[in-house]
Amino acid sequence: MQTQLRHQPSFTVARLHLQPNEPVRVQSGAMMATSPGMVLSSRMEGGLMSGIKRSVLSGESFFVSTYTAPQQGGWVDIAGVLPGDILPIDLVPGRPFYVTRGNWMANSYGTEVDTKWGGRASLFGGEGGFGLQAHGQGTILVSVYGALDIVDLQPGEQIVVDTGHVVAYDLGIQFRMRRAVEGRTIQSMKSGEGFVFDFAGPGRVYLQSRNPKEFATWVMSMVPSSNPQGGLGGIFK
Repeated sequence: MQTQLRHQPSFTVARLHLQPNEPVRVQSGAMMATSPGMVLSSRMEGGLMSGIKRSVLSGESFFVSTYTAPQQGGWVDIAGVLPGDILPIDLVPGRPFYVTRGNWMANSYGTEVDTKWGGRASLFGGEGGFGLQAHGQGTILVSVYGALDIVDLQPGEQIVVDTGHVVAYDLGIQFRMRRAVEGRTIQSMKSGEGFVFDFAGPGRVYLQSRNPKEFATWVMSMVPSSNPQGGLGGIFK
């Protein structure tokens, strides 16, 4: 599979070029267009329990769509829900990546994406305790809300990142999740930064410049309410 990106970085579309009879797994609803003759199948990856884990725990769709190219080959266009970039990550055996909740879009033949527990702190941090572990040989694609930042940490180099801005990271990296103000839950919440990641190199971390959780919170605050001065009604008066 070869990946071609266009309309970067604000409204990126990824075109996945497939060889004859080559399959690609795609998040349900991510397909924008395909070449003629593409064969589509949709099923629960790994059976019923795996489908439930993907849907309930990691925030992905219950079913996974597989597109298989015809004899002459073909392509599939995919796009994210939120405006922003798309990131292809090339995987090699023995170097898995963790993809945070809601960011996975597609993966090529030869790679696997499984539900993985992301730690107790991520659950209480509001980012979802589960995400996806990607491993194997090939390419995965993840959506980015806003612009993409790539952080390559040298041995011993450290960075602190808000959990909502993390897209994916090399599972060989050293990391922990904690309250933004250690030992003080109320102070962390008052600061607007509930939980953060501490990363230490060597390793790579992919970040997004916008926080989907904060956007969802803002949208909910704008929803019209029974208060005539509140919600969207109050904005447009």
